[in-house]
Amino acid sequence: MGRYIDEILQPGETVLYSTNAHWMFYLPAIGAWIIAIVFLVLSRMVGTDALMLVCLAFAAGVGLAALYWTATAWFHRWTTETDVTNMRIVHKTGFIKRRTFEMSLDKVESVDVDQSILGRIMNYGNVTIMGVGEGKETISTIASPLAFRNAITTRPVGT
Repeated sequence: MGRYIDEILQPGETVLYSTNAHWMFYLPAIGAWIIAIVFLVLSRMVGTDALMLVCLAFAAGVGLAALYWTATAWFHRWTTETDVTNMRIVHKTGFIKRRTFEMSLDKVESVDVDQSILGRIMNYGNVTIMGVGEGKETISTIASPLAFRNAITTRPVGT
């Protein structure tokens, strides 16, 4: 299965910039993996068998949650594409239930970037695109939102 953008490119259309959902979607899974490892190490340090079993049970439960969160974060990143071509903006989410958003670059009125302090540090944010007669669309938690905005607003000389 190829990328969505490669399937819908029009003749003469080229991809100028591609981004994805930011890796911060993995943070809950990373935290849970750390907690699971702590409980696993703690199970080896306790003296009683009952306490060791409790620690192992907590490690197993948190490990299952971490595995689930890892899989869902990976799937979200795998099924999300955000691209800017020389003609339009294309954003796709989902696999079976797919949602796409496309807007011609000629219809873009403004592009707003919203970043929290953590978003500025880790380089992610939300981008809101206002279109003339097209409405407003917000693309949440994408990597490098300023570079994405610049790819939309920068026009080659002579166009």
